[in-house]
Amino acid sequence: MAATATPTLEYAIASQERVLTALRQSQTAVVDVVGTWAKAVENATPDLPAIPVAAALPSLEELIANSYEFAGKMLDAQRQFASELVAAASPAVKTTPVELPKA
Repeated sequence: MAATATPTLEYAIASQERVLTALRQSQTAVVDVVGTWAKAVENATPDLPAIPVAAALPSLEELIANSYEFAGKMLDAQRQFASELVAAASPAVKTTPVELPKA
């Protein structure tokens, strides 16, 4: 990102932050509801036997961590590709910053 963000970039960043805040709030609400539901079910049902799972299988937490680590690496690779692509094309694409007309 440039040293000084343009008003357009500042607006985009602020919009992204609002979306992420709303996403986190909705995720927290869902986790809270599921936790409350699970406790209610646990207290309302007789003890059930545990679900057998092969010891060689990764835990759900491990699967989630591995999947998101891979997704992060893929996103990093795509970001590098996009930057390199723009750099490679830049000799053919000349731009000149201009002031936008005031409304």
